[in-house]
Amino acid sequence: MRIAPLSLLISASLLASSAFAQDTATVTGIESEISIKQTEYDNSTQILEKHLKEESQLQSQLELLRSRSTELDKEKNQALDAMNEMYRRLIDDPTLDISAAQSRYQKAVVDHKQNKDDISMQLAAIASHRKDIEQIRVAKHTLLNTLESLKEQLTTARVERLRNEFTREGTLEVNHTINCKRTETLAACEQRGQQMGLQKATKRFVDQIFANLTEERIVEPKRNMAGAQVQILSSHVVNSAFSGQGNYNVNLSVTMRGEVNSSRLCNLLSVDNRYCSEYGSPLATTYQPAYGTTYSDSQLTFSNAADNTDTVSVSRLNKQPVRDYSVKAAPTKKSYPSILNKPQDQQVELTLRSNVYDDEVFIDGVSFGSTRLVTRLPRGVHNVEIRKLGYKPYQVRVDLSKAQTIHANLVKKSESIAAPAYTREQPKSASRTASTTRSANVQSNVVVVPAGKFKMGDINGNGLANERPVIEKVIASSFAMQTKEVTVGAYESFVASTGYKTQAEQSKGCAYYLNGEPVWEANLNWRNPGFEQSSDFPAVCLTFNDAKAYAEWLSGETGQQYRLPNEVEWEYAARAGTETEYPWGNEIGKNLANCGWCGSEWSNKRAAPVGSFSPNAFGLYDTVGNVWEWTAKESGESDVAVRGGAWNFAPSLARASTRLILAPDFRSNYIGFRLVRER
Repeated sequence: MRIAPLSLLISASLLASSAFAQDTATVTGIESEISIKQTEYDNSTQILEKHLKEESQLQSQLELLRSRSTELDKEKNQALDAMNEMYRRLIDDPTLDISAAQSRYQKAVVDHKQNKDDISMQLAAIASHRKDIEQIRVAKHTLLNTLESLKEQLTTARVERLRNEFTREGTLEVNHTINCKRTETLAACEQRGQQMGLQKATKRFVDQIFANLTEERIVEPKRNMAGAQVQILSSHVVNSAFSGQGNYNVNLSVTMRGEVNSSRLCNLLSVDNRYCSEYGSPLATTYQPAYGTTYSDSQLTFSNAADNTDTVSVSRLNKQPVRDYSVKAAPTKKSYPSILNKPQDQQVELTLRSNVYDDEVFIDGVSFGSTRLVTRLPRGVHNVEIRKLGYKPYQVRVDLSKAQTIHANLVKKSESIAAPAYTREQPKSASRTASTTRSANVQSNVVVVPAGKFKMGDINGNGLANERPVIEKVIASSFAMQTKEVTVGAYESFVASTGYKTQAEQSKGCAYYLNGEPVWEANLNWRNPGFEQSSDFPAVCLTFNDAKAYAEWLSGETGQQYRLPNEVEWEYAARAGTETEYPWGNEIGKNLANCGWCGSEWSNKRAAPVGSFSPNAFGLYDTVGNVWEWTAKESGESDVAVRGGAWNFAPSLARASTRLILAPDFRSNYIGFRLVRER
């Protein structure tokens, strides 16, 4: 027989929920803001290029004026000599006309003075232009960080929108007709008809969810990876009837909610898993539906059986066989309770948690997504396994008779020295005596960075224009570099020894971010950067010259030559033999560094104590994030590059090749430094 068409009445919550409209509006709003900021950034790039070109022209004009000054000096001296000669001759010949010599000298003096004035005006114009360039650069860096931060927010909003679209609720009315088998009772036929109608509703519900996804074009090809499920919240029979031809017709109203394991959302959108790691199981709620049946999208299939009756093949998530409704015995009652209101006493709640994120849970060999997971399973014994790459699997056999919670502790596998794991490290205690602190600060721990060669620049094509072209660089000799950024305690020793006052303390203070814009605050400096700190925090609010002054002092204290690393040395040391964006790979991950949206306890809040995360293969800490680091000034350049990213800058700006160009007197609470030592 043919299955009767389904008449669907889909509630507004399925297709036109204001919550989902708001999600889309949020994504659209962020996309619009990105477009605006991108235009502003492109314009600032053009303005900066124009100003740099104008500055170059001003410098060329200055060189011409200075060259002309030399000529005018010579002309003035020659005119003076000529006039003096005429004065000597005038003594012997009082009638001698010396007016021409006087006029020549007067003109030479006027021309020379005008040239000096022109040079002064040109220098003032260059200085003014230089300040404009500095402001444009800071504004451009601010726009860049805002732009990259908006991209972070956009991805998060897309994931949240997809999650909400998958977990929406809706009600379907399903009309379904089956042919009763000769061998089954009316009660069994009724049960089978209602069950098949229920399964039809869940299948159609999943189809509607996928059809109405905002990013359906991206997600639909990966549908088999989604693991979409449907939770039946409630249902009832609207009407039903048997016909004289042995048919049973039922009209069901079914309220359902979609489910998807949140850890799979990132795969569906092809984004980094860190955007999904904050979510637990989509069922991690206290809500318990009236009917505890969950159907998986991949297991809802319909086919024509050999006996020409319509059947539905449905497997539960726990892989239990579908109940056989071919009941031979006659019913004991004339009215039959609906299977849709069957109690849940055969299923028990199981909650699984672990000490890691982005793991995968297997129950009886079936993947249930990642922890935190709350699910319902049939009473009895189940095999549970939790896996994560780099960790030993956690396995347990659970006898479910009542609700249970399991806290799994996954243990790392033994690690190779050549491939260190990148994890959070506990910061060292800040409670040290003054003498111990002073000694440690002066000694300044360093590691030897070996000689070698590497590719410098935007190797993977994700960087800025000033990171290109990629050039192979050779480090001919090894050098020593401080393992950590210079700390507040170390800088305090320098100031106590010399009485040095930083540029922030002398005037204007230090810059900090307020609503995405750099703001100068006169009271901010390395002692008070605008956030709480201790002696093991990186020293910030320091200019390029403040860093150089510390290096000169440390050289005198230790008898060894310390200086700022040049850009080649810095990137070589930060890469530590890798060609990826970060020492551990091309994705920032979660809680592996202190940068904006990097998942650490300090991200977007403040700097972290130095050495709070694992070092790279060369033994250097915090080359990704925490604070930008000053490098040495290139010959002939007036500005300086900072490298490494910071606690309030987007992860994409913490790549090994990222470089920001700043004026040497700029200071902020997100810029510090570390030194190299001559060997």
